[in-house]
Amino acid sequence: MKAVHFGAGNIGRGFIGKVLHDNGFEITFADVNKEIIDALNAEKGYTVHIAEENGASYDITGVSGINTVDNPGQLEQAVLEADIITTAVGVNILPIIAKSITPHLAKRLEDPRPLNIIACENAVMATDALKEAITNETGKLTASNIGFPNSAVDRIVPIQKNERILDVKVEPFYEWVIEETEWAGTDKLEGPNYVQDLMPYIERKLFTVNTGHAAIAYYGRTLGYDTVYEAMTDSKVQIFLNEVLAETQDYITAVYDFTAEEQEHYIDKIIKRFTNPHLSDDLNRVGRGVMRKLGPNDRIIKPLVYLHNEGENHEALSKLVMYATKFDNTEDPEQVEMNSLISEKGIEGFLTEHSGLESDLTKEVINTM
Repeated sequence: MKAVHFGAGNIGRGFIGKVLHDNGFEITFADVNKEIIDALNAEKGYTVHIAEENGASYDITGVSGINTVDNPGQLEQAVLEADIITTAVGVNILPIIAKSITPHLAKRLEDPRPLNIIACENAVMATDALKEAITNETGKLTASNIGFPNSAVDRIVPIQKNERILDVKVEPFYEWVIEETEWAGTDKLEGPNYVQDLMPYIERKLFTVNTGHAAIAYYGRTLGYDTVYEAMTDSKVQIFLNEVLAETQDYITAVYDFTAEEQEHYIDKIIKRFTNPHLSDDLNRVGRGVMRKLGPNDRIIKPLVYLHNEGENHEALSKLVMYATKFDNTEDPEQVEMNSLISEKGIEGFLTEHSGLESDLTKEVINTM
């Protein structure tokens, strides 16, 4: 069995690549990073290290690389032979990946073997975005042997520097949930969880892991901390994080079928991940992309608006909005843009226009600080 994975970075090698390897796939990584691709072709493998005390190490073999700019012919052959195509490139890059896949897809669809194409991105229904970009290039896709299942992925891969360029350190925990209804064929991957309805798992992760990370980053920076682990040693951060996740729990258990006990167990597991000293991440990196994170359907604003409309407590999320607007990372282009908009329109104008908050909620949020 053969896989093509777009994105040879740490997530691609340490998470998706490892799962594919464990399922017996030969993996071709497609990327524009010449150094990484050359190393993959020279080494033919790498090691995944588990970030915990006395953590295990796993050798990943049977891998190769293709420079998508320099070797389009090799990429065509890899796509034609593939049983699965995955990505971990960032949702904004998916239209570019679509242009790389599309020229070779028509021939591959003549092959009756099932082909699943999955965008493993930190975004809601990312495969739909990839499929739309592909169909914009090709027109409507009607082949019954091709699947475009959406997925939800979760694994922390910290900033790291290893002796061997291809080796990667990842946390012990991972979750890869795949939309079963869109999966082509009967042979499924071992490790991922296949579900009929993906949205509960997407939002549970988004409003627990991602909202929690945002709470640590934005509040932790106001207290002068630089890393997740440093911030999590402060009881004030711990209390605030628990308050935020208690509010998002109210959203998750109201909207979906997760019980309070299930969500509490999930929260406990997530907090243990945040306190792993082997995973500590830079708060500026965790908090970057602040405009996106204050978007109306993202990790802070969506549960806040729901709880406000339902008359439920949302004080911690309101405070989190304000901590986010005061985040100070001028190396983040979105931070620079937000600062400019706040300077021009004020915080109230920014939250009304960008985050879509109604006037009464905007004033309430501002008054929390």
